[in-house]
Amino acid sequence: MSLIPIDKEELEIGKPLPWAVFDPQRNRMAAAGDVIQNEEQLLLLLDNHPCRELTWDAGGDGAEELTAEVITKADTSKSGQQTSFKFDAMNLKVGDRLQIQPPAQLSPERFLVKLIGYVNNVSLLVTAPMTTHGLRLQLIEGEKLVVRIFSSQNAFGFASTIEKVCKLPFDYLHLSFPAEVQGMVIRKAPRVRTKIIASVNAGAQGTDSASGMISNLSANGALLDARRNLAEKGDTLKVSFRVNLHNIDAYLTVNAAVRAVFTDEVVDSSGTALIHHGLEFVNLQPNDSVILQSMIYQQMIEHPHTLA
Repeated sequence: MSLIPIDKEELEIGKPLPWAVFDPQRNRMAAAGDVIQNEEQLLLLLDNHPCRELTWDAGGDGAEELTAEVITKADTSKSGQQTSFKFDAMNLKVGDRLQIQPPAQLSPERFLVKLIGYVNNVSLLVTAPMTTHGLRLQLIEGEKLVVRIFSSQNAFGFASTIEKVCKLPFDYLHLSFPAEVQGMVIRKAPRVRTKIIASVNAGAQGTDSASGMISNLSANGALLDARRNLAEKGDTLKVSFRVNLHNIDAYLTVNAAVRAVFTDEVVDSSGTALIHHGLEFVNLQPNDSVILQSMIYQQMIEHPHTLA
């Protein structure tokens, strides 16, 4: 189950909820159809950062529903249209990472595997999924899986069946070739939730130094939280932060234009309201842009629950 945040405008007193409401730890706070009775109940839900599940039907093969983690709530009104694609549209290459979802009764988790190869209209070969303890997930022939991949500006998913479990010369699986591939187009830069400490320099000479927290990040910009107002809309900041790309730290210093400054009802542990600064990166160096894009897509594949 993948969750996306619920805006306070989506919750109305006296109206049945169209979906179940969860907290970020996946604890259900309200069921679909429940009615928010009063202002106190509404505030209680909002205080616990309400989320809902975003689902995407897999089609008519009886497979489990696909979850469109990669489509952000802001994008769905413009680009979250489900479309059928040809297999070649995924541009799969040997070594690409795929995410597989086994039957729910076997495991609620999703696992990363690598594509070994494929024969058109015959079979896909992927490495065997491993648990966090380094053990091979015990899958059997005939079980149905949901397979997902993020490629370019698209999120793809398809249902597949395990045709053969092979153990020699190493553990791998033959999967049925997809009869239909479903996809969604991402028209905006995908954004992931983060907790990255940043050093911020403002002022005409960049001498006014402060600290902030990058709470979400895309290849084009970020949301920077701070205890005080660091700039006004239209100002330019120099932001320095560290990202981890394939277990290697990269230190970036980028220029960012402040596009919005606002305070919401979320407060930190001390009860202090945080100031949020919506930033757009400007004049990014090519290497910095590549690092950011790679980090975002790494997060999308390995930690899809962090999509903002």
